[in-house]
This record gives sequence, C-alpha cells and structure tokens, in this order.
Amino acid sequence: MTQFRPTSFQVLPTVVKNLLIINGLVFLAQNTLVGPMGFFSFEDYFALHALQSSLFKPWQLITHMFLHGSFGHILGNMLALWMFGSVLENVWGPKRFLLFYAICGMGAAVLHLGILSYELIPLVNDYNQLLSVSKIDGAAFNDALVVYTRAHHIPLGTILNDNNVTLGTPGLSRELMNLVTSYYSKTINTATLGASGAVFGILIAFVYLFPNTYIYIYFFFPIKAKWLGILYFSYELFFALKNSAGDDVARWAHVGGAIVGFVLVYFWKKGARRHDY
Repeated sequence: MTQFRPTSFQVLPTVVKNLLIINGLVFLAQNTLVGPMGFFSFEDYFALHALQSSLFKPWQLITHMFLHGSFGHILGNMLALWMFGSVLENVWGPKRFLLFYAICGMGAAVLHLGILSYELIPLVNDYNQLLSVSKIDGAAFNDALVVYTRAHHIPLGTILNDNNVTLGTPGLSRELMNLVTSYYSKTINTATLGASGAVFGILIAFVYLFPNTYIYIYFFFPIKAKWLGILYFSYELFFALKNSAGDDVARWAHVGGAIVGFVLVYFWKKGARRHDY
C-alpha cells in the first residue's frame, strides 16, 4: 500500500477531534487562568522537568503533551496531528490510534528526559562544589567562580563590567553566588512542553504506511512522504547531536517520538501480515 486517497474516510475522526479540543482548551487556560499576579504556573506543575529539578513529577511524562509555548507551536502541532493523525485513526480505529499517540508521546519524553538529566550532571556537580567553596570566600571562591562561569557560559566579565565592580570588591561574593544560583535554577528548572514527540511518531507512521503519497509543503510544493520523513528526521537528528547552545527546541523528544513511532508501526504491520491467509 503506497497511495492513500481519503475519499470515504472521516475528515475529523473522534480521537483527533478530542485531542484538538483538549489541547486548545489547555492552551487557553495557560494564557488566561494564571491569576492576576501569575501565582499559578501550568508549566511548573504539568510541563516536563529534569530529574534533578524539584519541579519534576511523574505525571509530567503525560501532561507535557497538552501544553504549548506559543500560538505558532500549538498551531503547527495540531495541524500535523489533523493532517496525518486523521489518516491513521481512520486506518487503525480510535483505540489503537490513541494508544499509539500516547506511547509515542511518552517514549519521546523518556528519551528526552534521560538525555537532559544526563547532560545536567556536570552542572549539578559543579554547582554543589562551588556552593561549598563559597562558604570559604576569598581567592579560592573567586577562582572557582571563574572556572564555573566559563564552563557553563555565564558572562561573568560582562556582568562585572555592567556593574562597575571586580572580583576583589569587598562583600561581592554573596551577590555573585546569588547570581550564579539564579542562572543554575533557571537551567535546572527549564520546562519541556508540547505534543511534538507524539506528532513526530504520527508523521513517521504515515511515512512508513504511505511512503509515496504526495504532501504539499505550504500547500504548493509537492514532495513524497518518504522523502519528507527522511529529510525531517535527519534535520532533527543532526541538531540533536550538535546540541547547539541557545537551541530551545527539544530535538531528542522529536527523534524519540519518531523512533518509537517507527518501531510500533513496523511491528504492528508485521504482526498483521502474519494473520493474513
């Protein structure tokens, strides 16, 4: 089966429709139900956090899939969910499609969480070491601070120049430690959110089942699904391995969702062939 023409299929099947509604309602709640002082954060409770973060909770492996960071973020994910997910739900039925969606999303989260938590180990160890040295103060702390800020890309020189101070300024060590702690907390508590992992699984499943179906990029440029899948996966894998500073996209979640999606659809299709007589 290499072609797909959805002439007799539902345009908006049940599970896809409900996922679109739930994601839309959650996004609306994210942007409206935070209180006048912003005392409630959906991201703190429901987005995915590293194992080292005090904000990490097990349910975030599921709930992070229903949060999005911007209108463009949710629009892209929901458009892909509708385009490719509708086809898969019509082929598989609602139960299997929902199971597939959930497993891809959680599988993507597990891979991302494992790599993120591993990458944070040096930061946590270095911070704890700096914290212990800060109690001594003096030259030892200044030296350790310089090493720490260089290792973790904190612009110490710029901060000192902007405040017209030096490391030798009396009483500055406590303020600098507070500054480093704020950088550390921001990094360690970075939230991951979005349905991208599950959506990548759906995309790869579509590519595997209908490789020669044409997809129109921006509704004008046709490309076969198999080439789009290969190019998109390669793009995400390249930047995941590159691990560029400042890249705030969860590349490994995308890669993880694609891998889990491929494995699932491969074995499901293989199992279906065994039952054909």
